[in-house]
Formats: sequence, structure tokens, C-alpha cells
Amino acid sequence: MLTTLTSKRRHVNLHSWGFWASAFLVSIPVFFQAPLVRTAPQLSLGLTLFWLGLSYMLRLRSGTRLWGSLLFGFTLSWWCGSLYWGWLRFDPVWHLPIEALGFPLALLALRHFRAGAYFYAGSFVGTALTDLYIWSVDLTPWWVRMMRDESPQNLSVVMNGALTQMHSLPGVLWAVAISGVLLVSGMIGLRKRNIYALTFAGAVLSTLFVDALFWAGSMFLAGQ
Repeated sequence: MLTTLTSKRRHVNLHSWGFWASAFLVSIPVFFQAPLVRTAPQLSLGLTLFWLGLSYMLRLRSGTRLWGSLLFGFTLSWWCGSLYWGWLRFDPVWHLPIEALGFPLALLALRHFRAGAYFYAGSFVGTALTDLYIWSVDLTPWWVRMMRDESPQNLSVVMNGALTQMHSLPGVLWAVAISGVLLVSGMIGLRKRNIYALTFAGAVLSTLFVDALFWAGSMFLAGQ
């Protein structure tokens, strides 16, 4: 009886850990990769090999297999992000195609890095829906302008212009619709109660947090 309860508790803790670890890994590029790739894109791209090696080492150890699997999915996202934001960020058209480059590798590694593949898929879904919002509200011209001129003066103009469109009726309606899709997708993953679905849910739901963070940052910069 005690052994069964302990096993169930470990099972629940592992699932919860997978969810929060996934959410944490989605947030890393916002605080670490974003500034790094702008100033040292070659270093950011080179770190892909470090993350890949570390994920493989962790996957070999029984106590860190889930970490290794998740880190593999994170490595795919890191690699794609380094390529796009390092060299192609001036053209929004290339964003999703570059972010999707990791799918063949995720499918090939599905047997040994399944949690990582689900993490990558969840991260991509969040990215795709965020891009859908940007295209639907016609924020791409502001995107290009910001990428080409990052001076404080231009940044303030860009943020004010983008926020004006975001706070319009179409902008609000699209935000509500896409947030709803992200929330429902995440909740479906939570209801599945398995580590892979929870990993997917953690990546999807954390997109809401990241998007809200960008919105708050835009509000702050627009007021400067």
C-alpha cells in the first residue's frame, strides 16, 4: 500500500515537473538568447552544439533522462531561433519556415527524445499562433522597421504605432481569439495527464506569458 502511494506520488511529481520545466525552457530565449543572438549570432548558433551534447549526456543517465529529452527539444528551438534572429530577422516571411526546420529532426528522434519532440511541437504552435496575430493585425511593417533601426527614438515610434493597431477592435478580437486557442490547447494537454501532453501544454501555455510580457514591455517603451 505504502509502496503504491509512493509510486503514484512520484508519478504525479514527475508530470508536474515536466510541465514546469517545459514552461521554463520556453522563457529562456526571451531573457538569454534574444540579447545574445543580436550581438553575437555566431556564438548563439555555436551554442546549439553545446545544448545538443548536454542533452545527449543527460539522456544517457537514468536520473536525468527527462531533462535530456526536454533539452533536445529546446536545442531544436534554439537552433532555429539562432538562424532566424541572427541573419533573417529583417524579413518576417521567413520566420515560420525557419522555426519549422526542426520538425524532421524531432520526428526522427521521437522514439528516444519523445518529451523533447512534444516540447518543440508546443513551442512551435505558440510561435505560429503569435505570428498569425502579427500578420492578421498587420504588425509586420513595424516589425521590419524595428529590426532595421533600433535607436531609442525609432523604438518609441514603432511601439506606439504597433500598440495603436493592437488596441483597435480587430487587434483586440484577434488577441482574444488566439489567446483562447492557446488556452484551450494547453488545457487539453493538461487533461491528458501524461508527461508528453503536459510537456506540450507547458510550452503552449507559457506562450501566453511570453506574449503578455512583450505587450507589457511595449507599453513601457511606448511611454518613454
